[in-house]
Amino acid sequence: MPDLIETLREALDYSGDGSSDFDLNPDFKLPAGRKMRPAGVLVAISVTSNTPQVILTKRSSALKHHPGQIAFPGGKQDEGDKDVTDAALREAWEEIGLPRDLPEVIGHLPDHETVTGFQVTPVVALLKHEFHLKPEPGEVDEVFSTPLAHLLNLDNYLIESRRWRGVQRHYYTVPFGPYYIWGATARMLRGLAVRMK
Repeated sequence: MPDLIETLREALDYSGDGSSDFDLNPDFKLPAGRKMRPAGVLVAISVTSNTPQVILTKRSSALKHHPGQIAFPGGKQDEGDKDVTDAALREAWEEIGLPRDLPEVIGHLPDHETVTGFQVTPVVALLKHEFHLKPEPGEVDEVFSTPLAHLLNLDNYLIESRRWRGVQRHYYTVPFGPYYIWGATARMLRGLAVRMK
């Protein structure tokens, strides 16, 4: 386990380029004059067992934006947040009941730009203690864990596509059991996997 933690720290020190929802869609035309909004998501890696796990959520099917999608706990930076790390920790507390003082933040992945106009900073943190999950019913349908080893294996990533606003849009997926992890979440996870290679 100490080796994994050290490898994670070294991977997060690597200063590579960020990612975006447009990585696989170079012909996509971005709207002129758009303004990016800062957001933070928590890549929480539980190391309480011999099989490190990444905590993910299935968003509520009642939500207006991205209903039913797999996501990290997190969201946009509010006025009361000190920074995107603070936003990620606050949202994790609100969405899944993760106490703000429990995650040990070890670094950040480069920002990810979403098609919805967010500049998302993935905040990578270790969870060395168990906690009582408390999903927020209005936002989260389910909380589940995915083995870190599965997410770090680049062979598990696929490129798929679907029509979006009249054009074929390509994106990464990293399916796990019944969970279809795709889009920005899969892209950010793949960014971590590339750095851990």
